[in-house]
Amino acid sequence: MTVEIFNTTFTLTIYGFSGIARNQEYVPTAFQLMDRMWKIVKSNELKNNGLNVWVFEPDDMVFSGVGLTDTPDPTLGLEQKIITLTKYASYKHIGPYSLIKHAGQNMRRELQKQGYEPGMPYLEIYGHMTEDETLLETDLIVALK
Repeated sequence: MTVEIFNTTFTLTIYGFSGIARNQEYVPTAFQLMDRMWKIVKSNELKNNGLNVWVFEPDDMVFSGVGLTDTPDPTLGLEQKIITLTKYASYKHIGPYSLIKHAGQNMRRELQKQGYEPGMPYLEIYGHMTEDETLLETDLIVALK
């Protein structure tokens, strides 16, 4: 596993919705938030980069969003999230989405083995869809303490 360490500023602005993953049900919560976000984005024809971003934060908070070309009308109800990291690790997972949790756990173990302390937030940035799930790309990014 090749995990890259960065000491440069990473900033990401996304729009979507946040929620609490009750009983640590992160994936179902993120899907519900994502579906709600895409309904608004598509029905209002908001120009976007097409990349789903899931953000996992302390206290079981989850945010599901997408990068938009323009700032949306506030009446649409989309929340803005700006993420700024100054020290973080990144790993590109290539393969089925069903293996992302395992890849994220391995990433954290590898970082700890190298003497780093993984923190929050933890991001999953999903690449564009492809029929061959072995080619799906997801960037895993974790803040380092």
